[in-house]
Amino acid sequence: MSELANIALRFALYTDLMLLFGVALFGLYSLKGPERISGAVLPFRSLLTGTTLLGAVLSVAGMVLLASAMSGETDSAALRPHMEMMVLETDVGLAWTVRIIALVVAGIAMLLHRRAPGVSLLVATLAGGGALASLAWSGHGAMDEGIWHFTADILHLLAGGAWLGALVAFAWMSRTAALQTEDRIRLLAHAVTRFESIGAVIVVVIAVSGVVNYLFIAGPKLFLNTYGVLLFVKVALFAGMLVLAALNRFHLGPTLERSLREGQYRVAANALRRSVMVELTAAVLIVGLVAWLGTLSPGAEIGDL
Repeated sequence: MSELANIALRFALYTDLMLLFGVALFGLYSLKGPERISGAVLPFRSLLTGTTLLGAVLSVAGMVLLASAMSGETDSAALRPHMEMMVLETDVGLAWTVRIIALVVAGIAMLLHRRAPGVSLLVATLAGGGALASLAWSGHGAMDEGIWHFTADILHLLAGGAWLGALVAFAWMSRTAALQTEDRIRLLAHAVTRFESIGAVIVVVIAVSGVVNYLFIAGPKLFLNTYGVLLFVKVALFAGMLVLAALNRFHLGPTLERSLREGQYRVAANALRRSVMVELTAAVLIVGLVAWLGTLSPGAEIGDL
């Protein structure tokens, strides 16, 4: 498996499963009643159905590439027994099976979304969380003895997915076509307010789990190799996201609420949209770095990579 193909596949899969979990979760804590129906605010059914299908395709592709890399086989017939062995006899295969089952459950939940939007979002959130957590089996935490590093990896993934899903939801709600009426802008302002407490929890979980992960991999030469440099860039981007999140929380959100009362809300709404888009861009870059970091060894020297 070429390194670039591996990173690209990991990036696509991480992004996909984070969106499945994060967008479904957003629908539970930020929207209520009829707002959860697909199309009323967010296109839940098409978006979450798409992520489940794409997640399954990417997972199969990942298993094929992994089996090919491990066995050296490229012919489909010769590769099949190696794939069966990996799926049935390895921890990575068990995680892969759990992921596929979780994606099937999430897909079925979306088929029932019109009848019970709240229940379907809850099931999709739980299934999406399970699918996202399964990625930790291919991370550095799964290679260590004990559960703390592994648990921190899972919490880091879930919190990151919750944040990315919320940013995509806010980006959709704040797009220009959606900001044409006061009711829509008021709904956006209420969603921002509801996100405040959840957002604080997300930041704490990401920060604490990130520190735990760092303590497990830290070494005297960590920042003298490619892994350390990329990790530093990731932390810098995260710090930038914290600044933007604080700006949204303490300035842009309240300004939008105040402007709604005064009847002059378009400038504040557009400012919030621009901030969300910058924050979303940083989040996507971080996911890309996570995908890259997962292919590197924290202890390798620059010359070894």
